[in-house]
Amino acid sequence: MADKRDYYEVLGVEKGVSDDELKKAFRQQAKKYHPDLHPNDKEAESKFKEVNEAYEVLSDKEKRARYDRFGFAGVDPNYGAGSTAYGGGNPFAQDIDLNDIFNSFFGGFGGSSARNRNAPRRGSDVETSISITFEEAAKGCKKEIQYDIVDTCKECNGTGAEKGTDLKTCPVCNGKGQATVNKRTPFGVVQTTQTCEKCRGKGKIIEKPCKKCSGAGRTKITKTVTVTVPAGIGNEQILNISGHGNCGYNGGPAGDLHVYINVKRHDIFERKGDDVWCEIPLTFTQAALGHEVIVPTLDGKVSYNVHAGTQPGDVFKLKGKGIQHLNSKGRGDQYVKVTIEVPRNLNNEQKKALQNFDSLCQSANYQKSTSFFEKVKKLFN
Repeated sequence: MADKRDYYEVLGVEKGVSDDELKKAFRQQAKKYHPDLHPNDKEAESKFKEVNEAYEVLSDKEKRARYDRFGFAGVDPNYGAGSTAYGGGNPFAQDIDLNDIFNSFFGGFGGSSARNRNAPRRGSDVETSISITFEEAAKGCKKEIQYDIVDTCKECNGTGAEKGTDLKTCPVCNGKGQATVNKRTPFGVVQTTQTCEKCRGKGKIIEKPCKKCSGAGRTKITKTVTVTVPAGIGNEQILNISGHGNCGYNGGPAGDLHVYINVKRHDIFERKGDDVWCEIPLTFTQAALGHEVIVPTLDGKVSYNVHAGTQPGDVFKLKGKGIQHLNSKGRGDQYVKVTIEVPRNLNNEQKKALQNFDSLCQSANYQKSTSFFEKVKKLFN
């Protein structure tokens, strides 16, 4: 009893909490540790019972008042509030079913599925990831991937029993999977329905466990599937492959496979939405006189005539050369940004030639610089 936690701490609330806040906290904690979400998890089962016990006391005004005044001794005979204090004539005596409390909040979630551990249940989802190239993302591809799942044991077909043997009806719960326990306390008889510890709620027991799965009915395997990656998929998007996750329970459907897509960076292309961008360097002469350049695209090389007088940062568009729209018709465009490469390490002859060229140029040839320096002159005058 020394390890028993304060009821307010169990539900994560402060003393003086309202009924509505108490109920909300109970629902959150009960869902968190419910046996349906944690099959065969003893720790979760223990916390679930702890949550129910805490709410059973704090939701009752009289019990809560006694608990606030005397602590556990006010509501639990094991703490010495004692049978001698009230004897058999407990004025607070009443029968309480904690399952009724839970079911009043959650309906079917905590009802039939909690009582019937043999009901079909969906398997959990599985996650994996793949890396694809820029081109594969743009145009789509097929990828074969391997990942680990929990699947039905092929040796025992999921029964958990050795091949050729049968499951036996649990002698403790007579196949019900649940046992009703009545506990008399100084404050009443508390009736609870709990999972049978012998069969863990299954209603059946395995006398000779399957050697391959050790009675679990499920084994871990490596599965191989071919995934179709649609054209236009983006980086960090997720593909959902239905029915390729962990197997279900008691004939329930399998979960899904979630495939996270990682698109590798490209040396030339950059994606912006469904458009493709790239930069092309031109020499000063090519930009000044115009030039036919070869532009790389997702469909191969194309020729483009850069007009004379092209400036650094100018952008031209190749319509329909972008990325396929995801799950629809049409494509984005490709945008090509021009950069001008300034020559380095010039020799004397090259420098002289440029100086001669510059002396031949007039203000009409350099409109931007002429305009800028005129503005500077006005600013300081």
